[in-house]
Amino acid sequence: MAPTVADYLLERLRAWGVQHVFAYAGDGINGILAAWGRAENQPLFIQARHEEMAAFEAVGYAKFTGHFGVCMATSGPGAIHLLNGLYDAKLDHVPVVAIVGQTNRSAMGGSYQQEVDLLSLFKDVASEYVQMVTVPEQLPNVLDRAIRTAMAERAPTAVIIPADVQELEYSAPAHEFKMVPSSLGIDWPVISPDDQAVARAAEILNAGAKVAILAGQGARGARRELEEVAELLGAGVAKPLLGKDVLSDELPYVTGSIGLLGTRPSYEMMMNCDTLLTVGSSFPYTQFLPKFDQARAVQIDIDAKFIGMR
Repeated sequence: MAPTVADYLLERLRAWGVQHVFAYAGDGINGILAAWGRAENQPLFIQARHEEMAAFEAVGYAKFTGHFGVCMATSGPGAIHLLNGLYDAKLDHVPVVAIVGQTNRSAMGGSYQQEVDLLSLFKDVASEYVQMVTVPEQLPNVLDRAIRTAMAERAPTAVIIPADVQELEYSAPAHEFKMVPSSLGIDWPVISPDDQAVARAAEILNAGAKVAILAGQGARGARRELEEVAELLGAGVAKPLLGKDVLSDELPYVTGSIGLLGTRPSYEMMMNCDTLLTVGSSFPYTQFLPKFDQARAVQIDIDAKFIGMR
């Protein structure tokens, strides 16, 4: 038997290092479910109790492992149920790829059973990338781009595969007109800050008498550097909920969480500081941050869209 689009989908996921897919079965993905049987359950099909939980499980997997999560559901109501979990990924900046089924291409636009305009449905939650696979040659590019975009933008993306397309014989794209071949893998560049910008930031921080640090999830990979800076400046460190694991609460200068569920030391530190260093956080509750004109500030973030927001 020649491999189908569904067979190649699972093969491509394995090639990307995907070991788990959090999913809930349904008719709209029957072709993929059959391929799983032929693939000896690789990657592992993790049966959720509900499509919404499949999405949340993928989000949790991404948060705890640092890799992108994958969830899957059938067409119509199954796809709709993914939305709540995918919005968690969107708002918490977590890479998740949603793969959903759709009615046969021949029935689309005919008010068929469980037919929902999935491109419109996902255009907000998966605003970075959502696409439908309509021919076998389209699959590698769509899947690869969904994965790369999810990782690059730290956001959910969506791939829609109609039920009849899943069972078509797979045919690879060629280097021909109107074809878009795709390759596996990605290496991330190292971001090097401008020396002058670092010098200006150091000048502000060194001039502070009461320095506070707000360390979010974006500081997770800089634990040692963050500890050194806090000790050098004699600064306290408060952590939003998403950054709770960035530094240990047992460190003497860590004041714990901040915000609606925060600690009093974190609140008092922010209300009395004259300098604030924010690292990798888009913490939304500005009432817990220094008042206007109270403190000078330095912000470090991988995403320029969030600089100066608070």
